[in-house]
Amino acid sequence: MEELLVLVLLLNEGIVSKAEYEHTLDNLFLKSPEDSMLLYLETAADIETSIFYINAHIEYPAFDYDKFGCILMKRLKNYYIGCADINDFAGKMYSLWQHLPDKIKYEEPFLTLNYAGDPLSWGDEKQSRAIFEQIINF
Repeated sequence: MEELLVLVLLLNEGIVSKAEYEHTLDNLFLKSPEDSMLLYLETAADIETSIFYINAHIEYPAFDYDKFGCILMKRLKNYYIGCADINDFAGKMYSLWQHLPDKIKYEEPFLTLNYAGDPLSWGDEKQSRAIFEQIINF
């Protein structure tokens, strides 16, 4: 479920393709066709519905925060390396933070996504890049 949550969140930000999310969802569903959560996601109308549904149905005692963080940061690192506009990256990271489940968003390194782009508002790109690079290498 950790990988699926990462993909649905990144799809919402335009960082991964819908095809990549759907491929992963399809594979998970084929492995566990009795899983009602996966069945619902297979038929969900849109990505916002999927995000809401996953957030509402994650079993947090069994959720692997480290696995989630590793998958997320690896994908963010790849996106960061290829992203030409730091302002665009910062905006997507803030939006990503807003969509994280409450049980995750206030923990580090995820909380830093909330304010890592703030130095850009006073022209300090170097500081924002340093913060983002610290996060993605967490």
